Amino acid sequence: MSDNRERAAERTRLLREEIVYHETKYYRDNDPQISDSEFDHLVKELEGLEAKYPDLITPDSPTQRVGEQPHEGFASVGHRTPMLSLDNCYSPEELRDFEERIRKLIPEEDLEYVLELKIDGLGISVIYREGSLAQAVTRGDGVRGDDVTSNVRTIKSLPLSIDLTGEVEVRGEIFLPLPSFQALNREREANGEPMFANQRNAAAGSIRMLDSQVVAARKLDAFLYTLFIDGAEAESQWESLQKLHDLGFKTNLRSRLCRNLEEVTDLYHSLSEERDDLEYDVDGVVIKVNAADQQRRLGQTSKFPRWAISLKFPARQATTRINDILIQVGRTGALTPVATLEPVKLSGITISRSTLHNEDEIRRKDIRIGDTVLIERSGDVIPRVVSVMKDKRSGKEKAFVFPTACPVCGTKTFRPESEAVARCVNPSCPAVVRESILHFASRRAMNIEGLGEALVDQLLDSGQVHEIPDLYHLEPAGLEQLERMGLKSSQNLLDEIEKSRHNNLSRLIYALGIRYVGERTAQILAGHFRSMDALARAAREELEEIDDVGPKVGESVAFFFREPRNRALLDQLRAAGLNFAVREAQGTGEEPLQGKTFVLTGVLQSMPREQAKARIESLGGKVTLSVSSKTDYLVAGSDPGSKLRKAQELGIALLSEEEFLELISD
Repeated sequence: MSDNRERAAERTRLLREEIVYHETKYYRDNDPQISDSEFDHLVKELEGLEAKYPDLITPDSPTQRVGEQPHEGFASVGHRTPMLSLDNCYSPEELRDFEERIRKLIPEEDLEYVLELKIDGLGISVIYREGSLAQAVTRGDGVRGDDVTSNVRTIKSLPLSIDLTGEVEVRGEIFLPLPSFQALNREREANGEPMFANQRNAAAGSIRMLDSQVVAARKLDAFLYTLFIDGAEAESQWESLQKLHDLGFKTNLRSRLCRNLEEVTDLYHSLSEERDDLEYDVDGVVIKVNAADQQRRLGQTSKFPRWAISLKFPARQATTRINDILIQVGRTGALTPVATLEPVKLSGITISRSTLHNEDEIRRKDIRIGDTVLIERSGDVIPRVVSVMKDKRSGKEKAFVFPTACPVCGTKTFRPESEAVARCVNPSCPAVVRESILHFASRRAMNIEGLGEALVDQLLDSGQVHEIPDLYHLEPAGLEQLERMGLKSSQNLLDEIEKSRHNNLSRLIYALGIRYVGERTAQILAGHFRSMDALARAAREELEEIDDVGPKVGESVAFFFREPRNRALLDQLRAAGLNFAVREAQGTGEEPLQGKTFVLTGVLQSMPREQAKARIESLGGKVTLSVSSKTDYLVAGSDPGSKLRKAQELGIALLSEEEFLELISD
């Protein structure tokens, strides 16, 4: 029996080492070495041995991350040294003021800075004693926090033991990754529970739950950035980050050592562009004086360290008031409710409108005219209402009644049982015609420059245009009668319309406004069928067999070409001389940039970045926001920023603006 136990003891030791290794590779390094099923097999084997020999269970065993009974509350614990909050600034100009304050205190000294992403999560202090995780405490008020040790032990990127004796304290930020946040909100919505407004609220709510098994299911994560060994700090913040990583902790790989404030500012702008590409929420960057000796001499105020500051990104959430709710009718006839808002600054622009998506969304969130709401903007997407602040209601708010008829033409709306959107089914509805023309002429479709909303409205009101093909029969005399349309501007518009006749097939397919067919799908269809006629003849089954098309898109495309009015539209466009076939080197199958991934950085002198992106995609390439090992080319304009440095580190091919222009022209 003793031999069996000795073999079990040795096997459990080896299993623990192997599991910890694979947890580190998976959760810290994002570099899994085995499949999930293989990993699960190792864990189950260890659980079986520990169940058979309970005396072999150790506090740092991977099986002990979860298993404690729910607590009745959290004990309050004092921090060994205060966890100070940071002063904020909101522009590079204010950051220069921060450096000037530093130079007054330590003049004529060289300064280096460490820049770290400011994770919008929950501050945490974790104590290790003699190599084992002993205690975890929330930031709290900075002096005292809650003991949440059992919940923090569920975070798999956080080691349960480290190869260092004595007392080690690490500090960092707990957060909920975006996929976990989205899954959690879907589950709460399905259960009729209120959804979390953002990832930070979800992380804070999760870490304070009393049942650690529920916490484990939420898959929290953590980045670490501060290290104390027996109360002592490293010689620099950069060294602290390196030591944390060497000890097995997860640090943010986007942290950088900067030699001056110009590098800090450059990196700030670059990270601001990439923030929507991350799987965790960030609201700015933290800039720290690197040298620990300088930090000590700079000291702190009663609230903030003088050697660190947070430079915030433009806000993406704000509160405002709904003044009214209007209905917009889109090119597919979809009725979309839009809130008109009390204007508010968000992400550097003034927001006065927000989408409410559909009737069900209004009912689910109980949105009323007059409500105070929290709105959110992600990237260039139109803002959305996150939640209603019902405690601010005065009783004068009015419920919105969704119309049963189109507000533009009066036609009775139709809403299929399987869809959340009601639609106007009148193809001649002025709103549908207007939006269809605007989409057709848009930059990513037929790219008819100058044909914007104001001019389209004038063309419709004057009767010169009733449908899309009429654009190709406009006359100078009629255009010159319109407001702000003299001889030169009229000729410029006609030249743009003439040029659009020669656009490639994928642009025309996208411009038709077929439901579910975006730019990329249009390129795929053009590459596969090579002509509009072949596409129009395709059966739904043939369409569904194409990669990245699928049943929903296939049915939509087939339905579009079955409709007599759409057939008539194509006949008119053909008669107008538009290109209906793929020319050499066009289409997905033979596109010269097919399968190539580009990243754009810096300022391009020859064209806006959006135009460069559209050109790459029209040639089959893909444009992403951040540099990775999967990037094929980095196009570097002037003032390229940190993306250039990362591309050089990874050995990515670099293109100057001149080389890029030569590539796309070839």
